[in-house]
Amino acid sequence: MTDAPATPQPQGLELCESEALKERGKALSFDVLQYGQPARAFALRFDGQPVAYLNRCAHVPTEMDWQEGEFLDGDKQYIMCSIHGAVYDPLTGQCVTGMCGRAGLHKIEVQEREGKVFWYPSRDTCAAFED
Repeated sequence: MTDAPATPQPQGLELCESEALKERGKALSFDVLQYGQPARAFALRFDGQPVAYLNRCAHVPTEMDWQEGEFLDGDKQYIMCSIHGAVYDPLTGQCVTGMCGRAGLHKIEVQEREGKVFWYPSRDTCAAFED
């Protein structure tokens, strides 16, 4: 599913300093509204790229981290749901194996520039709090 931007936000919303996302390290969790309902999202760095997803397994809509900010498997190769073991590709969010079938994670657009990571709200996912 592709999300159209809710309103033009060329600058995006600042999420964190670039150095806060360590390669294959602990993810940064943040609050969003998904279809107007409170939800959690997370951002992490994988193969040098920041990526972000809604913290909701495609198999069963539950949060996936086994400890706060811990989404990667033991080998730090895949995002793994702590509840049923569904496994996702960190760069695409697509299901690799498990009960998620062909479904994937809900991607949140992020960009890195000038030493910071920014996320971009969409029609379906917006900021939980106004600055």
